[in-house]
Amino acid sequence: MNLHAIAVKIDTGAFTSSMHCHEIKEIVKDGVSKLSFRLLDPEHEEYHDKKFVVEDYDKRWIKNSFGESEERYVISTFIELFQKKHAIDLTLTNRGNMRFPVLLGRKILDDFLVDVSQSNLSFQKSLLIA
Repeated sequence: MNLHAIAVKIDTGAFTSSMHCHEIKEIVKDGVSKLSFRLLDPEHEEYHDKKFVVEDYDKRWIKNSFGESEERYVISTFIELFQKKHAIDLTLTNRGNMRFPVLLGRKILDDFLVDVSQSNLSFQKSLLIA
């Protein structure tokens, strides 16, 4: 995906991580199920109107911030935090009304100590979603 310097919110209460996208559609092409989507919104500086199509995806029931279960598509990708790449599962959802397009849940945070008195530590060192 090669998105750079995307602001994220750390949410130790959330288990899974999520990313804002739109036009999420499951399609069948040449007999193979695929997932297509567009990341971010046109107003975002990293938006490039590219449609992503992946074959490797899953569906899971996720509790949203209101405690309601909803079925979401999940993709596996990599995120760079503090100059190290980490494998991450991202649920795709409309976070357009949220301040941050990416939410990092506690599953990806297992290798980190979250210091709530600090902010923007990795962002200052550059964030990349591959």
